[in-house]
Amino acid sequence: MIINEIQFRYEQHGDDGVFAILPHIDGAPLTELIDSFELTAGMQPAGDAYGGLIPQFFRFGSMQDHFLGWSTTSMHPKTPVLGCECGEWGCWPLLARITVTADLVIWDSFEQPYRKTRDYTTFGPFRFDHHQYDDALRALISVMGSDET
Repeated sequence: MIINEIQFRYEQHGDDGVFAILPHIDGAPLTELIDSFELTAGMQPAGDAYGGLIPQFFRFGSMQDHFLGWSTTSMHPKTPVLGCECGEWGCWPLLARITVTADLVIWDSFEQPYRKTRDYTTFGPFRFDHHQYDDALRALISVMGSDET
């Protein structure tokens, strides 16, 4: 079983003075991974459609709860892991089922809710060591400081 590594980067989004949370898996931005997958699969529209989640635009609540799939604002049973490149997660989100076990955090069953016919079964799953995942979340929350709501 392949174990992936995750980082949550908190980066400025364009020139608008807000910051976005962008997951990186095995060093690659999730936006690049999904763009490559969708383009290779011949999906349209595709490419440069996704962006990070912007907490200032939507109250996700605790980032720890959100990225563990426990957020009350998630689209149960799936959680937004990316938003639209415009900054609005509801515009063009990438959803994933987040499963937490004692040893792993798993992202699978990806979905673009506005294109129900798209097949993402071969995208992922991504399996993260639970301790490494928790460390990545703590690092994100530390960087976000008081913006973490």
